[in-house]
Amino acid sequence: MGTPDFAVPCLQALVDGGYDVVGVFAQPDKPKGRGYQLAAPPVKKCAQACGLPVFQPQSLKNAESEQLLRELAPDLIVVVAYGKILPQPVLEIPPLGCVNVHASLLPFYRGAGPIQWSILGGEKQTGVTTMYMDAGVDTGDMILKRTCEIGPDETAEELHDRLSEMGASLLAETVPLLAAGKAPRTPQNSEIWSYAPMLRKDMGEIVFGKRAEVVHNLVRGLAGWPAAYTFLDGKRLKVHRSRIVKGVSGTPGELLDDRRMLVACGAQTALELLEVQLEGAKRMPAADFMRGRQLAKGMVLGKQG
Repeated sequence: MGTPDFAVPCLQALVDGGYDVVGVFAQPDKPKGRGYQLAAPPVKKCAQACGLPVFQPQSLKNAESEQLLRELAPDLIVVVAYGKILPQPVLEIPPLGCVNVHASLLPFYRGAGPIQWSILGGEKQTGVTTMYMDAGVDTGDMILKRTCEIGPDETAEELHDRLSEMGASLLAETVPLLAAGKAPRTPQNSEIWSYAPMLRKDMGEIVFGKRAEVVHNLVRGLAGWPAAYTFLDGKRLKVHRSRIVKGVSGTPGELLDDRRMLVACGAQTALELLEVQLEGAKRMPAADFMRGRQLAKGMVLGKQG
């Protein structure tokens, strides 16, 4: 059970491992692009390419879905970024249980946005966890964990791709342990957990009065969607990539250079915007954008007045 790109390597790992995948559940096709044509989710495309049966119920909380799963009679259900809650009757169907591949080191960053929130939180490390599912949100007992470093300039998109492959590798280790009855079962510490809610479109506005590290984490954490942004001459300017620059400072939001998009932040810090996109225009290197717009040192980014 999975829907987006993140889940594809896990499905492929099960197929490559020679397991009999009796069914693949993905969220229903959704309208996409300017023409709002229905588009299949990545997991469905992968399943079809592998010749696997695909099911896309609107909900698992009904008798039809439960009956379908009972007829498929899976030994194990693997859930990776499916996007739907599994009700208790479904959790009880497979004899080996339902296991989830989660993109954080549980119990930290439970929820829908662990990759982005780990960067927003300024973490230096993250990883993946396989866990037994229960009725809570990412609260089940843990099976295996794998840790990785987060690069100082790594974006959520880049980390996503690394963790999706790491998750597939960890799943390939987990399933044989489950089949042999040797999988560890470690309860989560319910006193030190944290939550990573779904991202909101309105959370990307940059406040240059904050330290450069905080703004940099916002840019990295929201890379892809919804993207961090500021304003230039009243138009929204998305910032896709940045880097911290030491030894320069100014009034927050002020451009500190004529050729580079070097912006002053709070507490005498500064951030260079490396890749930007003005409302209605293409994404481009900030240096090219500076030349095209002839932006002058001393001007101020952000909402004015």
